Amino acid sequence: MQLTNPELFQQRRCYIGGEWFTSPTAKFDKVYNPSTGEEMGEVPVLGTLEAELCVQAAQSAFLDWKQTTAEHKSVLLRRWYDLIVESTDDLAKILTTEQGKPFVEAKGEIAYAASFVLWYSEEAKRAYGETVPSHKTDGKILVTKEPIGVVAAITPWNFPAAMITRKCAPAFAAGCSVVLNLHQTPHLLRSLWLNSPKMLGFLQGF
Repeated sequence: MQLTNPELFQQRRCYIGGEWFTSPTAKFDKVYNPSTGEEMGEVPVLGTLEAELCVQAAQSAFLDWKQTTAEHKSVLLRRWYDLIVESTDDLAKILTTEQGKPFVEAKGEIAYAASFVLWYSEEAKRAYGETVPSHKTDGKILVTKEPIGVVAAITPWNFPAAMITRKCAPAFAAGCSVVLNLHQTPHLLRSLWLNSPKMLGFLQGF
């Protein structure tokens, strides 16, 4: 599989707390191309220890991320969108090789995935509150929107790229951090993330 940016294809490492690392306790599963049966690579099978580290890192990141401005969130999400669009062909190749979706359809899904990030990059600036009529003549009800914590996201097999961004982009726009599991297409998960915290300026923990 020839990629314009080979760094998108990460193997045998997991991503926790803003860093790629190889877990000393992880076992490894082989990933096969469903079309040819050829081995595509290996990914770590993480256990309870790594899951707890993920949650701890995401919780730590949440404490800072929820304090960032709506404008800052919008800018970073737009940058993520731009990077996905720039890497469309590479991401589609990885999706096709790992999941078996035809390349043309894979490119369509990557574009679909990017569209969610673009949408929520704008919605991040519109976390408006509300003023609600009160049942009392001298009262006023004010509604504010606040991030509440870490989001656990699990995505389906049939649209793995689009459902990553469909779940993560609104969570980020709202000010939440994310722990994401994508068991069926692990290489795509790593690739779509594009080493983004360092490339985009996201805080550690996502």
